[in-house]
Order: sequence, then structure tokens, then C-alpha cells
Amino acid sequence: MTAFQRHILPHVTSRYDVQEVRTSADEGGLLEVDYEWDRVRVPRSLREFEARWANRRNPLDYSGVWRFRELLPFAPDSQIVTIGEGQTVLQRSDECGKYVGMNAGGLYLQYEGMNPSGSFKDNGMTAASTHARMVGAKIAACASTGNTSASLAIYGSTSGLFRVVVFVGSGKIAFGKLSQALDYGALTVQIEGDFDDALARVREVCPEVGIYLCNSVNPFRLEGQKTIMYRVLEGLDWQPPDWIVVPGGNLGNSSAFGKAFAELKQLGLIDRIPRLAVINADGANTLYQLYDRQGLRWNGGKPDIAAIDRFYHVMDAEKRKADTLASAIQINRPVSLLKCLRALETCDGVVREVSDQAILDAKAKVGACGFGCEPASGASVAGAKLLREQGIIAPSDRVVCILTGHQLKDPDATVGYHSAKPGSIDPKLAAHGVMKVQFGNRPVPVANNVDQIIDLLRKFAG
Repeated sequence: MTAFQRHILPHVTSRYDVQEVRTSADEGGLLEVDYEWDRVRVPRSLREFEARWANRRNPLDYSGVWRFRELLPFAPDSQIVTIGEGQTVLQRSDECGKYVGMNAGGLYLQYEGMNPSGSFKDNGMTAASTHARMVGAKIAACASTGNTSASLAIYGSTSGLFRVVVFVGSGKIAFGKLSQALDYGALTVQIEGDFDDALARVREVCPEVGIYLCNSVNPFRLEGQKTIMYRVLEGLDWQPPDWIVVPGGNLGNSSAFGKAFAELKQLGLIDRIPRLAVINADGANTLYQLYDRQGLRWNGGKPDIAAIDRFYHVMDAEKRKADTLASAIQINRPVSLLKCLRALETCDGVVREVSDQAILDAKAKVGACGFGCEPASGASVAGAKLLREQGIIAPSDRVVCILTGHQLKDPDATVGYHSAKPGSIDPKLAAHGVMKVQFGNRPVPVANNVDQIIDLLRKFAG
């Protein structure tokens, strides 16, 4: 045995076999996958992984997750489920860097929209699907704001190993994402409530019915999501950046990134850990409120759980619901909150909130630079801009912003932003405080007349 599952709090000694199907310890609380590294063959240098590019006909070496399998060694090669995930790109973007306030060569975009289902979720779902196969699961389920359901559904339909059930909230899922779950054959259960309600119900019913749960309470999901950081390092010639900036929703990514860097440092594969910035939408800002406003910290494994409980009690009493156009991060009760607190401590992190106006402006700027992304992705660039304005990020720093999903995940937000007429705003956008369109690219109406079309094009050409 080289891997096991254990409670995330260091003073709780719960430990379980890697083959057990669990989402929490007996005492309650999340689990994580832990490794006995002295029993695993670990590369002496991260550069050793480059050799796998010459063996791309091997599906495991082709995968941008499993070519790093020595760093998530919980599964035998014969059990791994892969559909070619992780073929993503780290792109230097000086134009976006100028918008953020960085020097040339300072800003990079890690575009996870190139995954098979169009979002970063595939990095984690290949690992969860692998564990599902290891334990012989026949049905897998998740609650979702959209991307998780699309990812789980594509792994279920492509592998043929298990059937898929997805729980979504009423009216709280972008059609671009819902269409994927429907198209890939998942049973889609739409309940009254939001994502937090859907997650609570799926966590209750899965143990009762014997269904394998694939939300980020599943510790194997986060093992796959670690590899986003391995590919970032690969794109930077294995040199850590100064900053990783990531949208904050359920906080699985930030948690996975912290774990990745802690392990790499422990193994001597990097000499320093980059700083982490987690960016909430201001309409779904639980982490920001607890971390930045109330001073909640990991505190060496002794976080103030009572403070979290009090916050949720008040939130429930006031019937506050998450409300943001960035549907992928429209979450009030982030499951990986404690793991994220640990990641923030590991990475000397910061937390900020940004408005939907700032998110959509940043999203439009990213699109104009060549990478169409979902609204949640815009939070990372908007957050980097805010941190630069506050002097937290220096103009000479090297910053990586994570773009979590493809533009076509939520085309309504994109079209609404760019189609606004001068002096008027789409009512849906206005309801979320988006009162101006800074980088709009509205279609230009023209008569069905050749002369008028030529006149328009001549004006465009200058």
C-alpha cells in the first residue's frame, strides 16, 4: 500500500484504505489522499516528465493528468480511465497583462477550456472515474452548477463503465452546460433550490442507494486537479511563478493547488512555492467574508470551526443565496473551505472579491486577446487587476491566471454583454450591477445593399 485516505485535520488520526468509498471521516470532516512517498518511485527532477512527450501513442502519456502519474500514485495503470484530458495551454498574454498593469512577459493565461468537456473539471473527473472503476461502481452522481455534470457525463458515456446521475438547481445552470449533460446521456434531476441544496441532497442519497459520489468532497477529484499546476510549471520551464490567481467557487482548485505545491516542495522538486490568490464574485463571497473580513485562518490545522458555523447560521437565518452571473462559482457553502484555508497558509495566499461588472469586463478583455472563457474565468483576471491596483502584485511579478472553462459554456452572458445598445444594458446584466459595457463589440446592422456594406467595410479599414 502506497496511498491511503486520511482526515485533513492533523490532530484527527482517521485513516482509511484507498479502496474504501468515502467522502468523510467517521468523525465528520473531509478526507484527502496521502502517500507514503518513501515507497513510491519519485522522479529526481520534474524534467523527467518531458520524455513522455515522445510516447504520445500511450494514452497515459498523452493525458495531461496521467503523464504525471508518479505524483498521484493511487491507481495501477491498468485501472486508469482517460479520454485525453489535460491538453491545455499556458499562454503569455501581454495585452491582458497591460490591462492588469503588468510588465511585458508578466501575465500568463492557463486555458483549461481545451479539455474534452470544456472545463478544468476533467482533470479531477479522470481521477474520480479511475477510483470509481477501482471500486467497481456502476452508477456515479454529482451536484453541479454545470461544469461538473458535463464532465462526469462525458466520462460515463465515453468509458461505458458507469451510468451517471446529475443533480442541478432550478434555473441555476447555464444552458451551454446543461446541454452537455443531456447530450451525454446522464439522468438529470432538477430540484427546487440552488447548488448548495443540490449538493446537500446528493450527499444524503448516494450512500443510501449505493451510488459513487463525484463532487469535490471526493478526495480523488482533487488529486487530478493538482496536475493543472504541473502543466503550469511545465509551461514555465519548471520554474514556479510568483502568483497563481484562481476563481473561488467550491474551492477545489485552490485546495488542489496548495496540495500540489506542498508535495512538490516536500519532495524537493521545487525550491519555492508561489503565492495564491483566490477570487470570489461579490455575490458569492463566503471565503472573502470569512478570510478577509473575519480573519479566519487554517491556524496550523486548528481553524475556528465555530466561526464558520456562526457565519452559516446567520446566512441561513437571513436566507442569503449566492447571486452572480459567474454561474460556475455561484456557491455559498464551499465544500473545500478548510482545505482552501490550508492552501492559503501553504502559499502565503490572499482572498479578494470582485463585482460582476469587473468579471465581465475582464472576460471580454480575455476574449479580445484570443481566449474565449466562461464568466467565472474572468474573475481571475479581474482579481489580478485589483491586486495590482492595491500594490499586492508588483508589475515585475510573473502571474498565472487560471481560465477555468470555455466561452461556449455560458454564451448568454457573452452575447448579452456585447449586444447592449449604447445607453442601454441587458436587463439580466443590469440586475447584477453591470451598468456599462467597457469592451463591447456589438453587431453592426446594415441594409441588404452592396454599396452600404462596402461603405461600412471601408470605414472599418480606416
